[in-house]
Amino acid sequence: MVLHPWIKSGGAGAHLRPGQRAPEDRLEEAVGLAAAIHLDVAHSAVVPVASPKPGTLFGEGKVEEIKGLVKLEEAGLVIIDGPVTPIQQRNLERAWKTKVLDRTGLILEIFGERAATREGALQVELAHLIYQKSRLVRSWTHLERQRGGLGFVGGPGETQIEADRRHIQDRITKLENQLERVTRTRELHRKKRRRVPYPIVALVGYTNAGKSTLFNRMTAAEVMAEDMLFATLDPTMRALDMPGGQRVILSDTVGFISDLPTSLVAAFRATLEEVLEADLILHVRDISHPETAAQRLDVHQVLRELGVDPQDTGLIVEVANKIDLLEPAARTVLEAEAAADPNQVLVSAMTGEGIGTLNTLIETRVTAHLMDLDVTLTPADAAARAWLHQHCTVVREDAPDTDGNVEIHIKASAADIGRINKQFPGLLPEAVTLH
Repeated sequence: MVLHPWIKSGGAGAHLRPGQRAPEDRLEEAVGLAAAIHLDVAHSAVVPVASPKPGTLFGEGKVEEIKGLVKLEEAGLVIIDGPVTPIQQRNLERAWKTKVLDRTGLILEIFGERAATREGALQVELAHLIYQKSRLVRSWTHLERQRGGLGFVGGPGETQIEADRRHIQDRITKLENQLERVTRTRELHRKKRRRVPYPIVALVGYTNAGKSTLFNRMTAAEVMAEDMLFATLDPTMRALDMPGGQRVILSDTVGFISDLPTSLVAAFRATLEEVLEADLILHVRDISHPETAAQRLDVHQVLRELGVDPQDTGLIVEVANKIDLLEPAARTVLEAEAAADPNQVLVSAMTGEGIGTLNTLIETRVTAHLMDLDVTLTPADAAARAWLHQHCTVVREDAPDTDGNVEIHIKASAADIGRINKQFPGLLPEAVTLH
């Protein structure tokens, strides 16, 4: 069963605040989260809560009503789409005689199933343990017992709950050390990429916005792309050649979601490091979704928590995806908006419409700071030619003339020009050398 508690802060007749999502939409998303780990949802409902009860969240009558539904549906799990305190969880499990999971617990279950890399698995386990550590008040029969023991076991009189908490803390410390080593390894990989300075273009967006489908369309890669929340968890990276010859590294990332607990954002920060290092961020939006505006704000909030300014138009481009699902009238309005906004591109990752325009925009953005140079290479400049192909974008290379000289057209950054002048003095025209 999936329940969305609608906390009506203004009392029984409360209305939605501006920008607040409709509880029915929140419930639909929660059902989608449950489906992401293949749960069979027998019953779902919005449960209005005028005044949350510290011990059970819901009022006594509502707890009894839900107890009857749990028995009727023979539900083995009740998901409450919102924060539930450890005490509330324990009391509801006792009352309903079934397992209860809150929104954070559900997201952790999804992360646990989706994590594919070593780092992802470590981060999932760490987040799980931090979550469990705060919940050692479950209805376990042995928690009230005390046990004697030697000093290294915990000392005489240590309760089982204290021992469990200590074991969890030991494991957390061990995981944090392992993650630190993995992060150092990733830093080495990033340093290697900096030596081959291809721009990084990161796809971000609300979960199920179509990022992985777009990634597959742009790179012809076979990344898992399903109509499922959190289909992607670990970042996937591919080199991609733009129409003008510029090579970029495209990075697909985990989908963002509303009310993602801060502890989870912190635990998965390393997974989103590519976003922090990106030269360009593509914010992929499911423009056909009724909650697309609210999803946009949720993505902006997560970006802020990561230290990225969502209003930075020099860094972020909005990609309105799934335009093939729009009604003609809505599409006409959107096309007019996009025509007036150089920071918005309309695409359909499913049909391929608009991908050419998106590629052109990416190349324009990531090469805006580069200089166009024509360089003449003699047969003796073989080392320079190899260096230019490795470190710069070679737009065109003409056939050799009768003396074996080759005209090569490149795009190079100011740093690259400095390195060329240092390693191959006299190769570039004098004006460029002075620059």
